[in-house]
Amino acid sequence: MRYVLGLVAVLAVALGVAGIVYGEADDSPGLQLLAGLLVIGAVAIGVRIVRRSR
Repeated sequence: MRYVLGLVAVLAVALGVAGIVYGEADDSPGLQLLAGLLVIGAVAIGVRIVRRSR
């Protein structure tokens, strides 16, 4: 189960980074904010998974 959550976290980070890049090209501050929140949330979930597995 934690491998699936880890994979989801990695995919969310990749999607967030893509959203930030696309938001800069489109000059959309709202998209950049949402993508940044997605990245921060995914990193937090990833850290939580690693800390619980030890």
